[in-house]
Amino acid sequence: MKGPYGFEINENCQTCKLRCNGFFCQLPPTAVKDLNAVKFVSSYPQEAILFMEKQTTRGIYILCEGQLKLSVSSSEGKTLILRIARPGEVLGLMSTLSNTPHEITAEALRPSQVAFIPRDQFLRFLAQHPEAYGAVVAQLSANYQVACEQLKTIGLSASAPEKLAKLFLEFSAQGQQTKEGTRVGFSLTHEEIGEFIGTTRETVTRTISQFKSEHLIDLRGSTLFIQNRSGLENLVSA
Repeated sequence: MKGPYGFEINENCQTCKLRCNGFFCQLPPTAVKDLNAVKFVSSYPQEAILFMEKQTTRGIYILCEGQLKLSVSSSEGKTLILRIARPGEVLGLMSTLSNTPHEITAEALRPSQVAFIPRDQFLRFLAQHPEAYGAVVAQLSANYQVACEQLKTIGLSASAPEKLAKLFLEFSAQGQQTKEGTRVGFSLTHEEIGEFIGTTRETVTRTISQFKSEHLIDLRGSTLFIQNRSGLENLVSA
């Protein structure tokens, strides 16, 4: 059945065509069946907020399709984007296990389909299926590694071109090879890119213009082309 945003609504994990390499997608059939019985699937439009920083935790969210922007904000209103969540990822895991408020805000970067599992039912599921703890540890470990990489980018990268080159290279890992270079769906605004790498929108605009003039990249609307990967890599390693 088609959803309101053009993609198939998949409410059954056992028959889901979107099943991928996500941590909970690879559980044994009996565990997948029980997980399917306690989840609720919803579709979210672009810019919809799933949960907010400091909000009371209600449970975990499994991203089935789409992209979610994960961010933190300061009391002065400054925002830092931590990462972009992709299908198969689990959100709210740490706060659900520790029963603490959410430490981040999750916003739909584009229309997304998300499965929600209430906290008490998720904890009961873990007690019934100890094999799922491996998936929990893997997800928490991945989140930690991404957080460390983001800290390195923000705190240790010397310049805006280096930070931006690193961001483009990370996104290109999900890209498609074409005659024009690696093509990547890239829906971040210049302001959001600035929030991702800890700089201003004006600096991002200026650096992108520089990259274009040097034929490192081409950015056409929401499509990014990596034209000279080695050139970007040289900026990161310089």
